[in-house]
Order: sequence, then structure tokens, then C-alpha cells
Amino acid sequence: MAAAGHDVQLPHVAIFPFMARGHTVPMTHLACLLRRRGLATVTFFSTPGNAPFVRGQLDDDVAVVELPFPDHVVARGAAECVEALDSLFPLPAFVEAVSALRPGLEVSLAAARPRVGLLVADAFLHWAHASAAALGVPTVAFLGGNMFATIMRDVILRDNPGRRAAVWRRRPPRRQRSPFPEFSARSTSRSPTSRSLQPPVPGGNGLIVNTFDAMEGRYVEHWNRDHRAGPRAWPIGPLCLAHGGTGTGTGAVEPSWMKWLDEKAAAGRAVLYVALGTAMAIPDAQLREVAGGLEAAAAAGVYFLWAVRPSDADLGAGFEERVEGRGMVVREWVDQWRILQHGCVRGFLSHCGWNSAVEGVAAGVPLAAWPMGAEQPLNAMLVVDELRVGVRVPVPTAMATGGHGVVGSEVIARVARELMMMAGEGKGGGGGEEARNVAALASKAREAVAEGGSSWKALEEMVATLCRPVEGDTPKPTK
Repeated sequence: MAAAGHDVQLPHVAIFPFMARGHTVPMTHLACLLRRRGLATVTFFSTPGNAPFVRGQLDDDVAVVELPFPDHVVARGAAECVEALDSLFPLPAFVEAVSALRPGLEVSLAAARPRVGLLVADAFLHWAHASAAALGVPTVAFLGGNMFATIMRDVILRDNPGRRAAVWRRRPPRRQRSPFPEFSARSTSRSPTSRSLQPPVPGGNGLIVNTFDAMEGRYVEHWNRDHRAGPRAWPIGPLCLAHGGTGTGTGAVEPSWMKWLDEKAAAGRAVLYVALGTAMAIPDAQLREVAGGLEAAAAAGVYFLWAVRPSDADLGAGFEERVEGRGMVVREWVDQWRILQHGCVRGFLSHCGWNSAVEGVAAGVPLAAWPMGAEQPLNAMLVVDELRVGVRVPVPTAMATGGHGVVGSEVIARVARELMMMAGEGKGGGGGEEARNVAALASKAREAVAEGGSSWKALEEMVATLCRPVEGDTPKPTK
């Protein structure tokens, strides 16, 4: 295996994501950023089933190495990505199946020329860090979440279960609250699924965090200064901004959803983007309530684009026909960053996964936070209560404490209308407080990734500090 590119004297960085698109996409942005800034040659590990998508996200000078699953795993019919699972219930088995890639990774790392100077592996892949360490390769973990949620989970679960976090001893947040019930009930669960959703932070040499100083600077500072056992955190985001370009991938044909957005922009319409995650399957009953709420909002003048998973989700008979012209349902993977960047997209109804939260902020789009599980309630806490760049979707008490229930269509309709009214006439600071706040934060995000910005410097410093220089003979570069 030889890294692609002409600058073979540069350090060689290998990148290995967890097999979920929400984890993979920001790591492809990182790969392109390392190459475009001339900081390293880059090899990107993937599986055969995920490789076409990965190649479509990467620049040509990033090498892709495929790690096939062993035959015994293939024979069991294991999925190659989280999105292929029917729900999150098989996730522990999927995480275990992914560990079958370990021998192939070790062979590839050992054979790599030039030698790998740094492995960036997802925090889910704790065994990859152990394998690299055994080969003498420095590692840094890519944290799929943020520092706020990581610290809060650490403090609440290990130091003060059921009590207020001690993080705030030096500087309390604007509004002190008791721990969120949905965090206490769901995120402290010891079930295999819950543990799989909350990977331990590997020891390694550091943590890459897709965040920036203006968004989480004091939490990064707290971690690096006070955390008793954690590796250093490097805030290098938002990677969606640092990547540059539009992320169109391969092919020149514009997708139907982009054409639809262009039409709405030309007509002077503001659009609500709705995406409730790709990893967690939402019951059909809840999806039909969302559909009913969006239909009611559309009747009141709200235009919406809804990215739905799974592709065969039942939204109710005739729904798509009734909202035609005012609403569009997309049943395929969409480039969320392109959508959020579109000038007519003024609001984002989101499950508040971290990628979605940081992309919404970077695009200057206020959010309606509807956390579904895992660390998402904490992300919502940061977005709504700390940064004040969004509003919360009210949920029934039973759901908030980890039980069953649905958010009714009338709630969805009300939140959609309020969010779009608060968003104002356009991006850039108009509208309500949340819209003004997110516009200001988006400006600071662009400053962070610009040359000389905090995230720009953090990436450069991380490579210089952690990456082992190229040693010995280097082969001629390959395309």
C-alpha cells in the first residue's frame, strides 16, 4: 500500500472511520483537508461495500484501501454500515462484527510504505488504536460527538450520578438546570445497545473533535486542563467548512432535491429542512405524526424538505401527493451540508446528532432540537440552553424518561411554524434571538477554519506533535 499524492516526503496519515455515514463524512472532510493544506499524504480505510461512497467524497489524491470482512462474517449476512440495519437493536452485534477487520488492518498498517506516521481511528474502534500501538504507530481518536456531552457524561455517570455536574465550578452556565431526564434515563442505560452508542474514549495520543473555540472552547479547555485521565483534545472543526467545495461527489447531474430548493429560492420561499437521523429507525406511528404536522404547517405557509429513513417508511396514504409543491420527501441519502448551505433553507428540525448540530450552526441555520437517544439530549442542551441557537421540541413525559409515546402532529406543526417565524427573512442575523445567535456563531466558525484561525492552528499543531515523520526509503507515489 502506498499513499497517493506527489508530496511523499510529508508524513503519512491513515484514517479509519466507523461504518456509519455520520461518522464517515467528517473523516473524509479531514482527509481532504490534510491533502489540500499539504500537511500529509493520506490513506483512507474502508470496506468494499462502503468504498464507492467514500471515493465519491474524497479528492483523487487520497488513497482508499479496502478491508474486506472475513468469509465467516460475510456468511452470517452482516451489514457493512449502520444505515443497513433495520434498527439500533442489532448494533452491538454490528460493532462486534466490525472488529473482524482487525487482522486486515494490522497487515495493511505493517505493509504501508511510506510507513504510517499517525492513525486517525474512530473512537468506536478501540481495537484499532491497540493494534496501531502494538505496531509502534501513534494514534488519535476521532470523537464522533462533542466535548460538552463527553464531559457531562463522564461527570454524571462516574463522579456524581444523578446530581448536577461539577464541571461548572469555575464558570457556571447561563442557566443551571437539573440533569435532563432523557439523559438520565436513556444515556445511563447499561444495555448492550446503549453501551455500543457510548464508546469509551481511547487512551491514545489525543482526541480530534469536530468543534471550534467559539462553540465549545471552555469545554475543550476544561478537558485538557482538568480531566483526570483523558488524552488531549484538538478542536479542528467545523470540518464541513474546512473541507471547502460543495461536496457534490461524483457525477454532474444535480439531484432532484437541489433542483427543488433552487425553484423555491427563485420564488422567494423559505424552506424548513427536516432530518431525524439515519442510524435510528423511527416507528411508523411517529413518522405519520411528523407527516401530519408538516402537512398542517405547509397549509399555514411552511415549505419543507424532509429526508426520510428508511426508504420504505409509511408516511400515511396520500401524504406526498397532498403536500406536493409545498413539501418534498426524499427517500435516499442526501448531502446534508449542501442543503443547509442553500440560501432558502432557514430552519432545521433535527434529532440533534452532533454532525447535524455543528453543520446547522456552521451554515447559520437555527435548529429545532428533537433528541432521540444516545448523547443527543446533551447536544440539545448545548444547542438550546447554552448557545441559544435553537428551540426544543416538547416531548411527552413518558418519552423524556425513556418510555414509549409519540410527539403529536399538532406539536410538530407548532414547532415548525415557530421556528420559521423566528428564522426571519434570511440568513445573516435577522429574525429572533436564536437566528441572530446562530448567524454570529456561523461567522466565528468561518474565522476558526480560515488561515490563522483557532481550528486551522490546532490541526497543524496536532500533526506536528503526534505524527511520526517518514522514515527510510519511500516508493514512487501512485494515483
